[in-house]
Amino acid sequence: MAAAPGLPGPGPERTPHDVVSFGTADVRQDSAAPQTTAAEPALESLTEDTAEEPTAIDGTADADRTGSTPPAPQQAGTTAGADDATAAQAAPTADGIASTPAEHVSTATDTEGGGTTPGEQPLVGTPPTGTDHSDTVDDGPGSAHHQDQDHDHATPARQGQPQAPAHTDNGEPTPTGTDDAQDPRTPEAGTDDDAEPAADAEPPPPVDPEQALAAVGWELDPRTLREQAPDPAQLRVIRDGLTGKLDTTLDNRSRARLLSLRAVASRILGDLDDALGDARLAVTYAEATGEFRRTALARARLAEALRWRGDHAEADRIFAEANSPELPDRLRALLHEHAGRCCYDQGRLTEACLHFERALDLRHGEDAQLNARVEVALDAVAERAAADGFGPPPRRPEEVLGTPRPPVATFDEEQRLWGYADADGEMVIAHRYAEAQPFHEGLAWVRRPEASRWALIDTSGAALIEANNGYRSVVPFSEGLSWVSMDGKGRWMAVDRMNIVKIPPGYEEARPFRNGLAAVRQNGGWGAVDLTGEVVVPTRYHRLGTVLADGREVDGFTADGLAVVELAGRRGVVDRTGRVMVTPAYPTVVVHPVAFLVATESGRWGALDRRGEPLIDPVHPGRAAVVAEIDRLLADASPVL
Repeated sequence: MAAAPGLPGPGPERTPHDVVSFGTADVRQDSAAPQTTAAEPALESLTEDTAEEPTAIDGTADADRTGSTPPAPQQAGTTAGADDATAAQAAPTADGIASTPAEHVSTATDTEGGGTTPGEQPLVGTPPTGTDHSDTVDDGPGSAHHQDQDHDHATPARQGQPQAPAHTDNGEPTPTGTDDAQDPRTPEAGTDDDAEPAADAEPPPPVDPEQALAAVGWELDPRTLREQAPDPAQLRVIRDGLTGKLDTTLDNRSRARLLSLRAVASRILGDLDDALGDARLAVTYAEATGEFRRTALARARLAEALRWRGDHAEADRIFAEANSPELPDRLRALLHEHAGRCCYDQGRLTEACLHFERALDLRHGEDAQLNARVEVALDAVAERAAADGFGPPPRRPEEVLGTPRPPVATFDEEQRLWGYADADGEMVIAHRYAEAQPFHEGLAWVRRPEASRWALIDTSGAALIEANNGYRSVVPFSEGLSWVSMDGKGRWMAVDRMNIVKIPPGYEEARPFRNGLAAVRQNGGWGAVDLTGEVVVPTRYHRLGTVLADGREVDGFTADGLAVVELAGRRGVVDRTGRVMVTPAYPTVVVHPVAFLVATESGRWGALDRRGEPLIDPVHPGRAAVVAEIDRLLADASPVL
């Protein structure tokens, strides 16, 4: 049969029972270490910080498995135990996830001051005596402890860490470092006399269940496009280990990660109710951290659990919501791949192919494992399409997201007036306005020909704020607020849809809220305020606007809470609290999902990590070369969805 237009033809023929294996322990495509002139600690910082942790998806069973009711999520930015003591000193890492200085000093894998090599790192999951492991293991990719775990997930061999232990047929782990170990439950006579252990011999350290899960070589069923565990008994042991860690873990970051990991295990084992409960609870904890990428990962894993349960509409919506352009391309590609599998389940084969194509585009065809998985998926699509066709046409984004398409402003040439039409072109609000702004959040500012002030209407055309309130200049609604000015020149204030003033007048310029913050200008300087009107970034900068690595420019802050500021012609970076992450010292700064791209006076490009430390020396002729170098540094990051 012919392939769909613009799509690869079927690959090599497979039997219905073929299962394709894709290991997760090593995703690097080349054996050579990436070449960079930056200091080695900075390189280690990036690769460890950006490695994604696997997650689980089942929250309802949390209390049952751990034997205790899970604590209520803490407020964003706070953690329990040791995190409480260091929360105020937390610093964003290469992927925007906060890490605490205390952890960097106390762990042997400190990338800034430790000086140890990867082979010298201690085994994760065996904290020093007197250390509360629950407080250190779960600070996410940014923390020193968690960096070790995530990096080991990707490259256990490079780190010199032991692999997950072999398991016996009944699921019991076989001790590492022994050959033909006997079952301890059936000792042979004379064992104690025949072989005595050496005096200095120590039992092997336990393998951390997170490392063990990351090392599993998943098998992909070529008909269902679902992962399978090569050893279900081993996976159950891993899940039990994750439950044990949850028993002593209280902070939001750790619980979000461990619950997601346990959900992955439960999903693969077929315990879909448990997987869904863990996944939903993991999203709650992840959102409580306020960390963008952690939340996106948790939501993606929730979507995969929903997909396996057949809840495709909700899964589609969550995949779409999680896939932000501000995420690393590697993660975005995985989200598209899994969204494509969800469309495949529904028989939406053309839409599935579009997702697979987008995944390949994001990785530029350089990810061999992704290429192999997509080949399997396209073979499955071709086989199903030959029998049943390609299914319905692709949906528009608003259909997937389940959001109604707002009326669109249309202009009547004869009357020289504006009105609004629905998605089918039918007029829903008559042509009666001299000016009409687009709808945002179900609201639009309009001005009648006889009026010089603006009024606010909803999608039915009903007025919520009349023109007699005197607003000569208005900004579209964003995050529930709109900036308005009485004189049209300054003294901007923020009002809600009921015309209640939430932020009093006093700003010369104001931009729409984005991610809870709005850029404002006062006394000639730019800063930022939050939704309550509190000044979080002092109005001392000459400019505030952020250029992203994909070329887009945003008015204000990224989803990670970062903004580029300018002072005396030099650019730097501040976070949502006003803390200076990169001192204004560069002609150009671009925010990359895991780093900062910087240019020198001579036009050479390099990069800083998310701590503002040198990552790639400014020796490249353009920023594309720096992005490619960063991507090579990220080759060990293998998020498990």
